[in-house]
Amino acid sequence: MSRLLYSVTMSADGFIAGPGGDMSWLTPHLGPNPVVDELIGEVGALLVGRRTFGGDDPNRGTEKEGKAFGGGGWDGPQFVLTHHAPSAPVPGVTFVGDLARAVTAAKEAAGGKYVNVLGADVARQCLEAGVLDEVLTIVAPVLLGDGVRLFDRPGGAGVRLERLSVGHVPHATNLWYRVAR
Repeated sequence: MSRLLYSVTMSADGFIAGPGGDMSWLTPHLGPNPVVDELIGEVGALLVGRRTFGGDDPNRGTEKEGKAFGGGGWDGPQFVLTHHAPSAPVPGVTFVGDLARAVTAAKEAAGGKYVNVLGADVARQCLEAGVLDEVLTIVAPVLLGDGVRLFDRPGGAGVRLERLSVGHVPHATNLWYRVAR
């Protein structure tokens, strides 16, 4: 059975994007990471938020632009959660207006592998719906001071996580959790 995994790189002060969604801060921190390299082969589909899909790309202007995992070789179906699908089709991308339908379609397409969630808002929605299974946070050694937070839920209840693993690479720390139910 496919599981939903939110994988993300964040700054040490908890931001996954800089002000205005700027992702250029991420480029120097996209070094080799064995956990990510292994994960790429375990992902069967992506569930992506609309802002993430249409947002800033840390690989803009390179051959890796528009590719998941820093251009690390993943290719597969993407499901974008949005109420405003583009008029022209995008190859390999399905636009879905409802979270439950998007999760179901992505899990079916993943074929037992992970559905990797990309985007803070869609990850928050998955948490609130009780469908997010795991969180992989790659902490980069940088302080951004402002931007898009990893998890922002003003006035909301906390979410308990159970640690699965902690690992270190020269340019980051990997924190892998299971969402406690």
